[in-house]
Amino acid sequence: MMNTVDLVADLGEGFGAYTMGDDEALLSVLTSANIACGFHAGDPRIMDATVRHCVERGVAVGAHPSFPDLVGFGRRAMDLTPDEVRTDTLYQIGALQAFAAAHGTRVRHVAPHGRLGNLVATRQDYAAAVADAVASLDRSLIVLAQDGALAEAARARGLRVGIVGIADRAYRDDGTLVPRSEPGAVIHDGGEIAARTVRMVTEGVVRGVGGRDIPVECDTVLLHGDTPGAIALAHRVREELLAAGVTIAPLTEVLDAKAGRAQAAERGVRHG
Repeated sequence: MMNTVDLVADLGEGFGAYTMGDDEALLSVLTSANIACGFHAGDPRIMDATVRHCVERGVAVGAHPSFPDLVGFGRRAMDLTPDEVRTDTLYQIGALQAFAAAHGTRVRHVAPHGRLGNLVATRQDYAAAVADAVASLDRSLIVLAQDGALAEAARARGLRVGIVGIADRAYRDDGTLVPRSEPGAVIHDGGEIAARTVRMVTEGVVRGVGGRDIPVECDTVLLHGDTPGAIALAHRVREELLAAGVTIAPLTEVLDAKAGRAQAAERGVRHG
């Protein structure tokens, strides 16, 4: 299994006078950041400051588009058309691109947030809408997704895909996440979260709620910064990955290494 992984977290998720999480502390752990683009959180001042801090720390900037749901923090389902999803995604990535350019960097990836992120794993029309938005804007952008419809739609359009392993969320036996509305959706035990993360990265499996191991790819591990003890937990996850012989690297390096292994394996099959 792969022994190189990216570490990403959702940043810039305050709005106005409201703050969420300790982005500054979390940046010391990360190699990538999903930055809120204004629809579920993240006003222009917060977006500007978050991009600046990422540049200062050498953390790759990614867009975190969402449903237009400030009140519900992007976690409520909305009855949008696929074209609304496509244009809302374009709008949000474009906003972050402006701040990235102003700070001498560029947006490297796109990771749908919250309920939109859940739905694009199973809804073909929403997945196609997000993939079309990315492909029409910048084909160098990496799409971060769980295994499912969005990953398939992005690959079909020739886009690079990074599969996300979520350290503190419970998985159903079909590989989808347990909805936050259900008991046990979020795991709080630090030891369990760290052990699950190491297994995801080194063994390619995660224990589902039904009690069996589920195959899961993991190019990047999503850490959350808005829960009690999140910073200490993020450091623990990173330290235990390193202790297991895993290299922490930017997502582009992880995907390049993965592609290299696939090519080597293909050559071995042809010449075997």
